[in-house]
Amino acid sequence: MPQLLTDDFLLTTAYAKELYHDYARDMPIIDFHNHLPPQEVADDSSFETITDVWLSGDHYKWRLMRANGIKEHFITGNASKKEKFDAWAETVPNTLGNPLFQWTQMELKNYFGIHDFLSPETADDIWERTNAALKEKSMSVRSLLAKDRVEFLGTTDDPTDDLSAHQWIAKEQLDVKVAPSFRPDQALNIAGAGFISWTEKLGEVVDENLNTYKDFLTALSNRIEYFDQHGCRASDHGLNRMFYEESTEAEVERIYQKRLNGGVLTDLEVEKYQTRTLLHLAADYSERGWVMQLHIGPLRNNNTKMLEAIGRDSGYDSIGDAPLADALSRFLDSLEYEDTLPKTVLFGLNPRDNYILATMAGNFQDGSIPGKVQFGTAWWFNDHIDGMEDQMKILANVGLIRHFIGMLTDSRSFLSFSRHEYFRRILCNLLGRWMEEGRVPADSKWLGSYVQDISYYNAKRYFNL
Repeated sequence: MPQLLTDDFLLTTAYAKELYHDYARDMPIIDFHNHLPPQEVADDSSFETITDVWLSGDHYKWRLMRANGIKEHFITGNASKKEKFDAWAETVPNTLGNPLFQWTQMELKNYFGIHDFLSPETADDIWERTNAALKEKSMSVRSLLAKDRVEFLGTTDDPTDDLSAHQWIAKEQLDVKVAPSFRPDQALNIAGAGFISWTEKLGEVVDENLNTYKDFLTALSNRIEYFDQHGCRASDHGLNRMFYEESTEAEVERIYQKRLNGGVLTDLEVEKYQTRTLLHLAADYSERGWVMQLHIGPLRNNNTKMLEAIGRDSGYDSIGDAPLADALSRFLDSLEYEDTLPKTVLFGLNPRDNYILATMAGNFQDGSIPGKVQFGTAWWFNDHIDGMEDQMKILANVGLIRHFIGMLTDSRSFLSFSRHEYFRRILCNLLGRWMEEGRVPADSKWLGSYVQDISYYNAKRYFNL
């Protein structure tokens, strides 16, 4: 099979090639949202096999393997690492059009120098070559980060985490800066089965009995301060749907007590609690200059049978279709009115909502910094060529793409940084096509400054790095 990944992969015009090779290719990476384990950075971990670094926890691949008729035994079950790798090799030739078709080949090329197409026919050879390479020191976690010129990682951390790995990394002053991101989903999920036990754990961490809602908020503020002291730049929230219900403090106190006493809450009670709690958190973020990231719109854990068998985040989530605009507007407006709106990035999973998010961001720019409220990059089911182009074109149509903070991996794999290259190639191709069509001036130096800002500098400024 001819090579897929030439130097000009995805670059269809001379302008696009110039923008990518002269301006984008060698820019460092700021990966401000991912799910990488900081302990593996601290330990400078190595990987025994390609399966460990490639397939462990990657629900993107798991979904496609299931769709290809692979039995769960070879995905999340007890099959050998080689058998799981072979199952992925069997799947890859059938992924045409999916970004994993291209990401797979990019990772083989960029990290292992392998240009062969992964398939059942090449699987044994690629298994041996990748595993041999992984035994080298140059393939340890920190070596991979250095290879990719990664300057900053924003990990995803529960408020109860002790951040010991982050403390060790900061003390060692590594070339890559690794900062925690405050992810209080458990604090907002008052109706969830684990809320009471998580609240008890939070109380143990702050050494207080969280008998009242006021105590609970104070504990969260204490953890925000703790995260801030350890370099946190951002929070992150996974919201299945946006909410906004006004309430009094006394009402939410009753709701909190009802839940602690084992009561079942109504949907209205849940949303009143969530709204007041998230408003409180956002005000704390604003005070510290943090960025608030809102990932809105998944429909999670659709397959109850498999949820019970293998747990959450296993590839059984999809796009939701809950209403968005009114609740989001009222939430942001409430914060803006009280002068407590932090820098905010709005990520939407349903592409139907792209214009809503792009125009909503424009409602709350206050002149303090360029792009204070961001329409975030194409996310999860949308981080493919069409999704990324659509997101950038919509942002350009109704906002200012110049101040866009660009790409993130949202990944659990240390081989995922090729996605930044993928994004940069798509960005350069889009701008290059506009130059070719005469829609923008054919000024490569000027457009090159756009490329470098979107690829790197905007995020560096936005997160105060």
